Amino acid sequence: MKTRILVIDDDVHISELLKLYLEKEDYEVDVAHDGGEGLEKFKTREPKLVLLDIMLPVMDGWQVCREIRRINNTPIIMLTAKGETFDKVLGLELGADDYIVKPFEPKELIARVKAILRRTTVSEDSVKQYSYNNLTVNISDYTVVYYGKELEMPPKEIELLFFLASHPNKVFTREQLLEQVWGFEYFGDSRTVDVHIKRIREKMPVSEGWSIKTVWGIGYKFEVKE
Repeated sequence: MKTRILVIDDDVHISELLKLYLEKEDYEVDVAHDGGEGLEKFKTREPKLVLLDIMLPVMDGWQVCREIRRINNTPIIMLTAKGETFDKVLGLELGADDYIVKPFEPKELIARVKAILRRTTVSEDSVKQYSYNNLTVNISDYTVVYYGKELEMPPKEIELLFFLASHPNKVFTREQLLEQVWGFEYFGDSRTVDVHIKRIREKMPVSEGWSIKTVWGIGYKFEVKE
């Protein structure tokens, strides 16, 4: 069965170009030209990845991204003519997996699509759960259980927590975390990592035997006490 990708972009030329390139790579492609239509096709067609323009009629890309994230953790690549750092950070904080600025090289976008699909496809023999005393993080069903209670957490927070928990006592820079968790090398402001760490800590203020430590001047680590 072919992997289905949904393109949501009001520019007919760009939509058809993306459809052409993706179909050459043997993907099945659905196209929508406004946010409302895009959200409906997302719900009915259940794509494995979404290419989402920001400036859309009916419902803009930010709104569509928020609604998709309320439903599930399907990967999203934001497409936009804007290149400011603010837009990049906002897109990532809303749950987007990647961000590419128009005009873009189709080969680069295809490479990013393949990288994200590889990253988000959990192999059968990979470890899907880590447990530390009062904490269990399960990446197969995207759940976090803290002191016996399942927490409400968006996918990117869960992925970040899972990645750190899978490498106890290892220090990662913000850039490394962006590359590993968001799936691409991010050039510019890395505040989005700090924001996600802050939100995770707020939801789990007390711990026994482990903690998410700030390593000043470097980044973060999931510290486990021996």
